[in-house]
Amino acid sequence: MGDTKGNGVLPPFLSDNGLINLFRNTYTAFSKRREALGLSNPGPFDKIKREVDTDVFLTKFMFTGLKGELNKPLSISPLFQFSHAFALGSQQNPPYGFSAIYGTPSMLMQGNLDNDGQLMAVLNKSWTKSFVTKSQASMTPGQASVVQLDGDYSGKDFTASIKSMNPSILDGGLSGAFVGGYLQSVTPGLALGAEAVWQRFGMNQGPETILTYCARYKGQDWIGTAQLTGQGMLSTSYWRRLSDKVEAGTELNLQFAPGLGGGGLMGAGASKVGTTTVGAKYDFRTSSFKAQLDSTGKLSCLLERRVLPPVQISFAGEIDHFKSTAKIGMAVSLEVASEAIQTQAGPSASEPSVLF
Repeated sequence: MGDTKGNGVLPPFLSDNGLINLFRNTYTAFSKRREALGLSNPGPFDKIKREVDTDVFLTKFMFTGLKGELNKPLSISPLFQFSHAFALGSQQNPPYGFSAIYGTPSMLMQGNLDNDGQLMAVLNKSWTKSFVTKSQASMTPGQASVVQLDGDYSGKDFTASIKSMNPSILDGGLSGAFVGGYLQSVTPGLALGAEAVWQRFGMNQGPETILTYCARYKGQDWIGTAQLTGQGMLSTSYWRRLSDKVEAGTELNLQFAPGLGGGGLMGAGASKVGTTTVGAKYDFRTSSFKAQLDSTGKLSCLLERRVLPPVQISFAGEIDHFKSTAKIGMAVSLEVASEAIQTQAGPSASEPSVLF
């Protein structure tokens, strides 16, 4: 028998090996069983509770003071748009910020610059339907720069991802933060995964490692998740669609800290500190309302209403009952599209193409 490397056939010393054949047959049988189950992709590890964090809760969208945004699309295909943002009395947003976005079906570039000189650049590239890379750099005057590189691979029934923040070998060794995550569907409703973090921010410090395990179960109209870290943190969430317009969610975060009597995660000497958050979202015809309440006494709400096709107004409010403080915010977003873009896109040209 001649050389068979070029035609894809294994050489005799591999094809006649009983251990290799056993492994190959086991893997083939396992792959066929996975295909027979009809498993779907569960998404990335860091977004297992995206329905609660993004769709229901308003923590990531809360703001104070007055905000104004002016979005100007220059073209729709490829996407090219710039934006001016103004803020007054806000603790989260600078007084002025400029943003530019350029995107194609396989690439997205974005740059942000504010009045304090802080610059942030983002480049996302889809190499194939399954493999996407993301890079982000942030530079602030008087502070250290931050560089983050991500890579996600999405299979039929799993997602594998790797992230790095400020990776470097210039100090005589490897430093930075590295995160690897994997989420696998094991049944049509259940997905299990794990995430490992390795970090060292200086050669004069020792490396640290953190392991996190997670489970996600998707029912007909509800999703439940659980995450457990080796440092003693437990996080659970529950999301449910009550109707076509109403969604609700809850989240519990519990920290097990070793007390004076010792003890580990479930030890008798461990103290427990936790918070619980409950939220709901209601979609009207031209507006959306979100509200949430947590165990620390904070009640928050957010109302987003589209007054006209190019104009959106948002109201945000938060009351801290324990501290007796209140915050309020108002934002106006205006999108101005040229006549050429409106003609190219049709009646829907006035709808925002990018959400900031």
